[in-house]
Amino acid sequence: MSYVSEVLSHVVAKNPGEAEFHQAAKEVLESLESVVDANPQYRKNAVLERLVEPDRQIMFRVPWIDDNGVAHVNRGFRVQFNNAIGPYKGGLRLHPSVTLGTIKFLGFEQIFKNSLTGLPIGGGKGGSDFDPKGKSDREVFEFCRSFMSELYKYVGADVDVPAGDIGTGAREIGFMYGTYKKLTGLYEGVLTGKGLTYGGSLARKEATGYGLVYLTQEMLEAHKDTLKGKTVAVSGAGNVAIYAAEKATALGAKVVTMSDSTGWIYDKDGVDLAAVKEIKEVKRGRLSDYKNYRPKSEYSTSGHVWQVKCDIALPCATQNELNIDDARALVKNKVVAVAEGANMPTTPDATEFLIKSGVLFAPGKAANAGGVATSALEMSQNSQRLSWTFEEVDAKLHGIMVNIYRNASAAAEKYGHKDNLVMGANIAGFVKVADAMLAQGIQ
Repeated sequence: MSYVSEVLSHVVAKNPGEAEFHQAAKEVLESLESVVDANPQYRKNAVLERLVEPDRQIMFRVPWIDDNGVAHVNRGFRVQFNNAIGPYKGGLRLHPSVTLGTIKFLGFEQIFKNSLTGLPIGGGKGGSDFDPKGKSDREVFEFCRSFMSELYKYVGADVDVPAGDIGTGAREIGFMYGTYKKLTGLYEGVLTGKGLTYGGSLARKEATGYGLVYLTQEMLEAHKDTLKGKTVAVSGAGNVAIYAAEKATALGAKVVTMSDSTGWIYDKDGVDLAAVKEIKEVKRGRLSDYKNYRPKSEYSTSGHVWQVKCDIALPCATQNELNIDDARALVKNKVVAVAEGANMPTTPDATEFLIKSGVLFAPGKAANAGGVATSALEMSQNSQRLSWTFEEVDAKLHGIMVNIYRNASAAAEKYGHKDNLVMGANIAGFVKVADAMLAQGIQ
């Protein structure tokens, strides 16, 4: 049995019922076989075994009281996976689907994503099975206060710096930051995604979506192509999807789809982003309202956005949303490129099919790294007591995304996987972390 196969069998045995974590570990480790085989030091020092085992897994009770005076109990998580190259960094996801396995999958992916940015940040992730949808501001505050009342013991500006994620926006970050400050008496950059009035960074909200498009554009240009004039299908309607659509439109593409948990829209003339922002960011409503703004658009509650003919596909909703049937539909419709805005949104068989079909494919750990990169830039601004302009942050973000593509592409070619960015991103992200682990000894 190979070293990689041996480690993967241990992952499954030690972490029963955590299918998403198994999937993430398998996808990464299997792409590293040629690298670990070429460097016996990795096996001798149990680098892979240490890499798949989090430094610590924190799970805690989160009690809170609703507006009717009824008590509820949710479960909170923080998985601090690896800090070989910097303090743990990763978002807090608030969604009913959150389990320990979900957080471990996301935290494991975060190690390599953060490494790819070139910035000194390690990998971690957290969250809760609390659902902020439909809750009042007071109820969300009660939850966030209770959540941070436990989490604050394990985080800090030089220890672990959480951020937003699904369900955790500016409101939630503000409530958590206020609680942390009250409990510790510290005014420090312990959270990113903060409001601009108390240490947040310009361009943070836009960063993941913008970064996704910057990398997609670089990938296309490396293959003598461009975004200009392309038809783009986007899934999701959160920050990533909205700002990916905004930047793609600014670069001359036409975005024709978006989706949320209840359905999806198709607007052949190009999605009206002002309408989507009003529905999702102001009213916190559903995309079914979009027809009130654009009567000629189509709204569907069945099928997927990937049925629509497009040149570029940007899955920005959630994990495993683009399956093999979707991939076949995209290839049939002559899609040129797929770039992941969400974390692991493409199933393994769909990813393999797309790559074998000659589609340019950018995995999430490379393509959606713009959010965490800008979070790290926010950490830098906090440490220096500075606030950079939108243009300064955006320029740094653009440079980071271009470098991520080039480094991943170069790593793929070096190890015989030319144009396979999945392999290249995993290898490039891994080598930096693994070499840091070797340098620091068995810890």
